[in-house]
Amino acid sequence: MALFLSSDPSLPPFSSLAYLYFTILISSFLIASDFTRFSRSKRKMADQQIKFKKIAMIGCGSMGGGMALLFAENGLEVSLSDPSEQNMDKVVDKAKKDGFGERIKKFKDYKSLCASLSSPKLLVFSLPHGNVGDKVLEGLAPYLTSNDIILDCGNEHWANTERRQAKCKDTGIHYLGVGVSGGYQAARAGPSMCPGGDREALSTIMPLLEQVAAKDKDGKPCVGIVGKGGAGHYVKMIHNGIEHGMMSAISEAWGILRAMGMNYEEIGEIFGRWNESGELRGTFLISIGADLSHKRDDSGNLVLPTIADKVVQDITGEEGTGIWSNTEAIDKHIPAPTLNVSHAFRIASAYLGDREHAQKTIGGASFIQGLNVIDAANKANEWEIDYAAVLQIWKAGCIIEADYISSEILAPTLTDKNKTVDNVNLLFNQKTMQDVRKCFISLRKVVAKSVETDQIVPALSATLEYFKIVTGTNLPTSFYEAELDYFGQHMFDKKGEEGIGGPTEGKHHFEWKPAKGVHVKL
Repeated sequence: MALFLSSDPSLPPFSSLAYLYFTILISSFLIASDFTRFSRSKRKMADQQIKFKKIAMIGCGSMGGGMALLFAENGLEVSLSDPSEQNMDKVVDKAKKDGFGERIKKFKDYKSLCASLSSPKLLVFSLPHGNVGDKVLEGLAPYLTSNDIILDCGNEHWANTERRQAKCKDTGIHYLGVGVSGGYQAARAGPSMCPGGDREALSTIMPLLEQVAAKDKDGKPCVGIVGKGGAGHYVKMIHNGIEHGMMSAISEAWGILRAMGMNYEEIGEIFGRWNESGELRGTFLISIGADLSHKRDDSGNLVLPTIADKVVQDITGEEGTGIWSNTEAIDKHIPAPTLNVSHAFRIASAYLGDREHAQKTIGGASFIQGLNVIDAANKANEWEIDYAAVLQIWKAGCIIEADYISSEILAPTLTDKNKTVDNVNLLFNQKTMQDVRKCFISLRKVVAKSVETDQIVPALSATLEYFKIVTGTNLPTSFYEAELDYFGQHMFDKKGEEGIGGPTEGKHHFEWKPAKGVHVKL
């Protein structure tokens, strides 16, 4: 273990997070390797000439807009398409400001958009995941011909990518799934890219991707052909699962430092030192954590203390990769507890109002969690579940039979039919939470002693953390949310605002680090 302890005795030993990162990476790679193998082929940009001089960007939000500017800055003519005129105007105006406005034009229909491109056509998608891509592909179909190439650069599910590849196969159109990472600043300056699909088509566009991709310290482009089919989007999905595990661990360390009495900027200085040397050297999430800890608004006040402790991206639908990476781990029978717990942490943090409600009633975790899942499904499917019947079914003859829980906890709550959420959710029930309060200190001692003596207690420790999270009103996810807004422009709510109790998208964005190009010309 000494290998993973901080080499600087003046710092808290949280650089043991490096060990956690290693665990996350190994378990996540096992998931991905069940699906595909990484390509080890290397290319030199000088060996191939960039074939495409014109490109279409479909979807001009923060990522698509940034990539459109990146392509234009690198000498390509870029044709824009987006249902939002405002999004396209922002890209055009920024291109003019940066000195290459003549290379970007906007189009209102797919016919004129495709007519603006040379043959074979190259089109880039930066779209929300789901059926949006299907609708766009259907709209483009009459204007596409054999050997045209589509680069899907959104966070799309790999199965959707493979389905579209199969649909395009007979037409000769090449549909390639390209995972793009680094956030909106990297989209503008040069992102990491993870392409997968038909190798012949990929070899055609690789010189261009190598030109615009991020470069490592040796100047090598951070892009490579991952594999066939939906491998590119699959590996990017697992990348995001790893990201969520890392962000959770970092936020937890930040929360511990806050509990030790350190102020925001003191923690930022520690993060800065961690990023400069030791096992966490050069860690992106540590570096931006150091940076955002010192950022102030126009009034001179620190921004971080104003951010509410809720992460909502998984629930609002803008982010699916965290859900999919956990589903894949379970489906492939790969243990990935750090990914699982990190995802649950995000989900629980989103329900700020519920946490505040439960905190007032706290002083059988499995029953609470299971009933909450049933309640959510009941509402979604309009099943009109009779909870009194459920209770009767669980009283005897079943594996989860538990007399005290049934009679003392569930019976007073689930005696009537079709209860409201406040009654079904046992976290809001006084009797339930009185029992939890009585057992909480003992559970905490058991888990602490188990950790000290190296016992294996995943369910007990998860139960302890569950109650701490769902009744907590000052989670370290405020730091998590700040990091998401820093690199992903995901928005945040501010502490104390009205109407922020539910899992809804935030209303605020702070420009922690403006997106800038690298001014590389072909």
